[in-house]
Amino acid sequence: MLYFFNIINIIMAYKPKVIRDKCIGAAPCVAIAPEVFDLDEENIAVIKKYKDVDDQTILMAAKSCPTQAIVVEDEKGKQIFP
Repeated sequence: MLYFFNIINIIMAYKPKVIRDKCIGAAPCVAIAPEVFDLDEENIAVIKKYKDVDDQTILMAAKSCPTQAIVVEDEKGKQIFP
């Protein structure tokens, strides 16, 4: 049971943040992780309320951004990307 709990913590460890003034609305993040990202009325990426999304999906979505407008931090606040 402890092993299962640790996997859940790993799955939800990364936290994405959008730098609004860098986002151009290209939306590859939405295509890769629609459960995490959406576009608002200004065509800027926003973070949705999400759960059960693995870290690699969040990281892949951030890396897909052509302007590096998505910052990814770990559970301790350490910047993982870019």
